[in-house]
Amino acid sequence: MFLRTFGWSFAITAIGLVAAGLLWGAQGFGIVLMLSILEISLSFDNAVVNATVLKRMNPYWQKIFLTVGVLIAVFGMRLVFPLLVVGLTAKLNPATVIDLALHSDKTHEGLTYAQYLEAANPAIAAFGGVFLLMIFLDFIFEEKEYNWLAWIERPLEKVGKLEAFSSVVALVALLLASNFFAEEHAETVLLAGVLGLVTYLAVNGLSSIFESGLEAEEEREEAAEKAGKSIVQVGGKAAFFLFLYLEVLDASFSFDGVVGAFAISSDIFQITLGLGIGAMYIRSLTVFLVRKGTLDDYVYLEHGAHYAIGALAAILLVGIKYHIPEIVTGLIGVAFIGLALGSSILRNRREGADEEPELVGSGNK
Repeated sequence: MFLRTFGWSFAITAIGLVAAGLLWGAQGFGIVLMLSILEISLSFDNAVVNATVLKRMNPYWQKIFLTVGVLIAVFGMRLVFPLLVVGLTAKLNPATVIDLALHSDKTHEGLTYAQYLEAANPAIAAFGGVFLLMIFLDFIFEEKEYNWLAWIERPLEKVGKLEAFSSVVALVALLLASNFFAEEHAETVLLAGVLGLVTYLAVNGLSSIFESGLEAEEEREEAAEKAGKSIVQVGGKAAFFLFLYLEVLDASFSFDGVVGAFAISSDIFQITLGLGIGAMYIRSLTVFLVRKGTLDDYVYLEHGAHYAIGALAAILLVGIKYHIPEIVTGLIGVAFIGLALGSSILRNRREGADEEPELVGSGNK
């Protein structure tokens, strides 16, 4: 199962690194490898959150996520999307943006493509920060079957019963960010942040509407749960909007990686190749978590991933003004996932220890 799930990732890694070596020599090989590691370290928590959504989709849409979704992630989010952002924020025509991207040392009005992308950071950070913050808030405010940090989560679950409270908190955070971090970019930050909120509400809301309307799927879910099966799957329009949600989520996670990648290389093709290889592993890891039922076995993993998302949202909003090293972002995500995994393992051991006396006692009867 491991090789079947990660086989394409291994193959594309080998092909990509060989191509990097042939095109750019040993230095290019090293740069692409570093970019791949950067992407994986920054997006590990993304895979866990993706898995919580993907397990609700049927096998057909899971394949779409692993095929069409990869193309969108690699070429759409890591190549085309930055071009669009630069064009819109700098008000440049597409031909100029593409020309700057293809010639990393070329300038337009004194700025290179990398510098234009860096200048677009306030809008990128505001959009991604608010979108990710909404994911964290909706999770932390909803009632959950299990609580990891109960002293935090239980009081927040009570507060979260207030309608649209997460949206209010996100808007307050956006206002504070625009006031303290945006300076002359306040209007741009506010607009981008509101767009991030609207995008989240639209995509998440539409998927929920279609999903709730699938009565037959719900009946299958109840039957599957009674039969001891852990995965309930939806298709059609509900799965389509869940797919869109995953792609926007991936875009929000990729922002800091794309911007940070220019500190390693100014060649857009090296960046796309390196980040694309990393994106493949995140996709494969997502599918692996779903097929192995890891989230069911380690119940606090989802909590850890969402806390990592909350931290990343805060980093993006603070990053409107201050540069946070990518290694810090990556380590925070890995730390939350590691702590959640450790807590889950300890919980499973306690559960096993509590059940053991009953099994022994029943055997002696």
